[in-house]
Amino acid sequence: LAGTVPEEPRCTVERADASLTYSLFLQRFAFSRPVILAGVTDNSAFRALCSRDKLLAAFGPLPVRLSTANTYSYRKVDVPFQEYVEHLLKPQDPARLGSDTLYFFGDNNFTEWDSLFQHYVPPPFRIPGTSPAYSFGIAGSGSGVPFHWHGPGFSEVIFGRKRWFLYPPDTTPHFHPNETTLAWLQHTYPRLPPARRPLECTLRPGELLYFPDRWWHATLNLDTSVFISTFLG
Repeated sequence: LAGTVPEEPRCTVERADASLTYSLFLQRFAFSRPVILAGVTDNSAFRALCSRDKLLAAFGPLPVRLSTANTYSYRKVDVPFQEYVEHLLKPQDPARLGSDTLYFFGDNNFTEWDSLFQHYVPPPFRIPGTSPAYSFGIAGSGSGVPFHWHGPGFSEVIFGRKRWFLYPPDTTPHFHPNETTLAWLQHTYPRLPPARRPLECTLRPGELLYFPDRWWHATLNLDTSVFISTFLG
């Protein structure tokens, strides 16, 4: 499947660069709409630590918690990180349901992974009254999380490309919670009229997406990807 997952050439999410000030971020984006930020942080040192060899050397024997790739992610499975990378990190099978698809995102043991996270340069913006929490993940091409929502946050791609689909809180997308994002893209997305299509864009290494509180979003990894999110809770 690698190389066959389509990348939408259009980007309908607004972009900003390092000239965006904190006050303008609060005024224009923090509470109202998503934005892609480029050039606001330099995580080249963190990226160097996230190569396959470096991660296996540092964390290979440690257990990681895998989650199902459905909207609610009820099922959790613990496996050694090395087993996940060498045996489970594969392209998404288009025929598998989300409840049968496992991948590593979100459930990090911060004591064991702190030696990596301390090298990450977080996004420069915060929302008053919130504190950040990291969510680190690695996933195969075609994998992703179906539509869901939660509090605000940022997501940065370290390796690979990640395609995002977003709807505002007052627009519930048409999807089945146990259908993978890849299946939704293949079967539902082509039938959506233009007015019902989501905001969308593909993120590349070094780019950050900010999503506001309660915005629906689904993700699709176009390549084997390494990514980290900063949730503001």
